[in-house]
Amino acid sequence: MLCIHHHSTDPYFNIATDEFIFKNMQEDCFMLWRNDNAIIVGKHQNTLAEINVDYVKEKGIKVVRRLSGGGAVYHDLGNLNFTFTRTGENTEVVDFERYTKPIIEVLNNMGIPAKFEGRNDLTIEGRKFSGNAEHVFKNKVLHHGTILYSSEMKDVSGALKINPLKYKDRAVKSIPKRVTNVSNHMKQPMNLEDFTQRIMDHVLSTFEGAQIYEFTESDLAQIQKIRDDKYSTWEWNFGHSPKYNFMQGARTPGGTLEVNLKVEKGIIKEAKFFGDFFGVANVNEIEEALKGSKHGQDEVQSVLAAFDLKKYFHKMSISDVMAVFF
Repeated sequence: MLCIHHHSTDPYFNIATDEFIFKNMQEDCFMLWRNDNAIIVGKHQNTLAEINVDYVKEKGIKVVRRLSGGGAVYHDLGNLNFTFTRTGENTEVVDFERYTKPIIEVLNNMGIPAKFEGRNDLTIEGRKFSGNAEHVFKNKVLHHGTILYSSEMKDVSGALKINPLKYKDRAVKSIPKRVTNVSNHMKQPMNLEDFTQRIMDHVLSTFEGAQIYEFTESDLAQIQKIRDDKYSTWEWNFGHSPKYNFMQGARTPGGTLEVNLKVEKGIIKEAKFFGDFFGVANVNEIEEALKGSKHGQDEVQSVLAAFDLKKYFHKMSISDVMAVFF
């Protein structure tokens, strides 16, 4: 495994780096990195529904769409991010506990009672300090997570907004988690750089063959191109949002799911899924299959039944997905 301490704080460049190591580096990788003020939105999210555009523009907060699913998160320099990429027979399975284990081990070794909870969270005494997301393609997984260490989070309430969509609630009821910084639970004060090194040392000592890797000039040039061509563009981060005449969502055991439909004379002309769900297959395949179908229960269910939905919507049943259509 190649271990990388990435020092860039440019959100566009850093999310491009995630893609670079996922698509271009054959070896398994582990990377630690930080972003300056930014909102990172999930692959399937409608960006304009997640952020307060005027506030973000006024404060100079960058908005970047990542490769993985999940919800929007706010980053500042007090937030440490980690990335794992891995190739293998079983990497098609979304498995958050596997890749968060080293973080929990480091904190537990320091006397901090961190543990994994819910779909993709790490907590200390019931308070969330880490959210995680994954992207899977063929037999390779990209896992990245956040660690609130000394984050101020001063802009998050103004930068993110509540989606006004009325959701049907199909998820198990839970109490919203409060957040906490890891530094608040330290027995002895430690700066973020020393904490970062503590995690890197643990990964180097526990993963067989782990070694430090520095990006080459060629690597950096390729990452810069990905940044400029994709992650810094409006087309990728916001995209064109056509108007739909049907919009409905549901909260499910696998996260929120929203469908936007353009329906003419009862026929679905356009379909688009949004939400903070995870999946290993491209939902565009289902969106395309829905075109030309009647917006009726039997026909929509018939289209959905042709797909292995758990590959597209992790932890959702066909009834969960059907709930957003009617």
